[in-house]
Amino acid sequence: MIDAQATSVGDRVRKRGLTAFLLMSFGVAWGWEAVARLLLGWSLVNLLVQVPAAFAPAAAALVVRRWVTREGFADAGSRLRLRSAWRYYLLAWLGPLGVAVAVVGVAAASGRWEPSVRPMADLVPGVPVWSVPLLLCAVAPIVTVALWGEEFGWTGYLLLRICPGRPRRAALAAGLIAAVWHYPLALFGYAEFRHLALGLVGWTAWIMCQEVILAWLRARSRSIWPACLAHAGNNFVLAPLTTALLLGPGGFGQEGIQLLVVLVLAALAAGPLVRAGRQESREWAPSIGTSPGSGQ
Repeated sequence: MIDAQATSVGDRVRKRGLTAFLLMSFGVAWGWEAVARLLLGWSLVNLLVQVPAAFAPAAAALVVRRWVTREGFADAGSRLRLRSAWRYYLLAWLGPLGVAVAVVGVAAASGRWEPSVRPMADLVPGVPVWSVPLLLCAVAPIVTVALWGEEFGWTGYLLLRICPGRPRRAALAAGLIAAVWHYPLALFGYAEFRHLALGLVGWTAWIMCQEVILAWLRARSRSIWPACLAHAGNNFVLAPLTTALLLGPGGFGQEGIQLLVVLVLAALAAGPLVRAGRQESREWAPSIGTSPGSGQ
C-alpha cells in the first residue's frame, strides 16, 4: 500500500515537472522568436534571437529540478566522464562526418548527383577544399557548449521523464517534441523549404532519428556531453556538408537531402531501438526511463 502511494505521488510530481518544463521551454523560445521576428523585425539568424531560445530547454530543466519538483540534479548526466566514455565522445565527434559520407554515397548511387568542388570551396572560403570537412570537425567540439542549452533539457530531463520504463518510446517522443520546438525556424524563414509541409515532415523525421542516437549516447556514456557533441556535429558538419554537396542546380533540393539523411540516420538508429526492446535495463543506462533521481 505504501509503495503504491509513493508511486502515485512520484507520478504526479513527474507529470507536474513535465508540464512546467514544456510550458517554459516552448513559451520562452517561441515567445522570444515571435517577438524578435514579428515585433522587432530581426532575422532568426541573429545570435540575440538564437541564444536565448537555444538555452530555454536548459533553463526550464534547471528551474523545474530546483524549484518545481525539487528533485535535484543527481540524474542530469552533467559529469563529463571522459575516462570511461571516451569511445562515445569519439563516436559523437566523427559520427556526423561518417553520416555525411554515407549520405553522399547514397546520392552518388542514385545517379542524380553531379560532383562539384565549388560549393565546398564556398563553404569555407580561402582554404583547400580537402580541408573543409576537417575544419568543420574541428569546430564541432568548440561549439558543443552551445548545444548544452538544448541537450540539458531534452536528453538530460525530458528523455528520462516522458515515458518511464519505455526507452524506445521515450526517445521517439522526446525527438518529436524537440522537432516541434524547432518549427518557428521554418515558419519564420530561418530554414527554407519549397514545400513547407513536406519540409517539416522530413525535418521532424530527421530530428526524431537523431534523438534516438543521442539517447543511446547519453545512456551508454551516462553523460549528456556526448549527445551535445553529436548535436554540434549534426549542425556544423553533417548539415553543411550535405547541403553544400547535394544542393544546387540538378541537385536533390532540401527535401531530397532530408530524405537521404533520414534514410541513413534511420538505419543507424535501428540498432539502439532494437536493443532497447530486447534489453531495456542493460542497453539503456539505469537513469533512462526510470524514476527521478535514480542514479547519475
